[in-house]
Amino acid sequence: MERRKIGETGLAVTPLCFGTSAIGNMPDTYGYEVDEVRARATLMAIFEGPVNFLDTSNNYGFGRSEARIGAVLRERGGLPEGFVLSTKLDRDMETGRFDAARVRQSIEESLGRLGLDRVPMLHLHDPEHARDLGEITREGGALAELFKLKEEGLAQAVGLAMGRIDVMLPILRDWPFDALISHNRFTLLNRSADAMFDYAHGAGIAVLNAAPYAGGVLAKGSAEMPRVTYQPASDDALAPVRAVEAVCAAHGVPPGPLALQFSMRDPRITSTVVGVTKPERVAETLKWAGRAIPAAAWEAVAGLGHAMDDPEASRAYRPG
Repeated sequence: MERRKIGETGLAVTPLCFGTSAIGNMPDTYGYEVDEVRARATLMAIFEGPVNFLDTSNNYGFGRSEARIGAVLRERGGLPEGFVLSTKLDRDMETGRFDAARVRQSIEESLGRLGLDRVPMLHLHDPEHARDLGEITREGGALAELFKLKEEGLAQAVGLAMGRIDVMLPILRDWPFDALISHNRFTLLNRSADAMFDYAHGAGIAVLNAAPYAGGVLAKGSAEMPRVTYQPASDDALAPVRAVEAVCAAHGVPPGPLALQFSMRDPRITSTVVGVTKPERVAETLKWAGRAIPAAAWEAVAGLGHAMDDPEASRAYRPG
């Protein structure tokens, strides 16, 4: 696969990135369990494949995602040369505290689980869920500490990973980030991140677009997984999904490849982050990324329209 530069950081990543939140076993979010055997097999398939980019976080599965990645890295003798591992700083999950001291604690926890002394990429994660945004944005707060970690060489590139665009965009304008991660907000169903992607691309911030399947439903299908953005979905909520499925059926293309390539073909997007929990899904994602899709299918799906509101506005957030 080609490699795309992350600004002037010296990092270069493939147009696909594998996400590992579900690998940490988060049934409250995804509706299913992932045991250690399955997680290890999936991670092995990733490290043996052509994708050089893996994303995790301190709080995925309350640390299980990083711990499982760390176990595989130790088994394989460390992070492969040129491989970009991305993790995230997280608030204290009991108190919501997210000050500079918590940033230091979070990176120490992550490095310990991963068995590394530094990470290629590090994001500040989910500030909208912290107890006090001021702890994060003020002078000497969490964001300032994030950039100190970069200065100290504990991270080669730093970014912002979160949901709410109304909170995210002002922070992006105020700090010199190398990258951003947005999830569920640029898909076949929703384009609420569109203006933010315009800004980031113009400012030289690498755009990492996560959850192109709207939480999985565009990959697995509305019949098998009647959930949109991690929530059980009504018939009304599933109607846009079924409209996409009807277009795809008419043109002989599964929704998964269309949803994935919708993100990958956008010139503003450096890499598309796709969650996987089975080795078979790793192989399937690579096939979907290269599948030929007729122009007529793109034209038909473009005529369906899309939402511009926050797709997680009514989400009952559970970290597990």
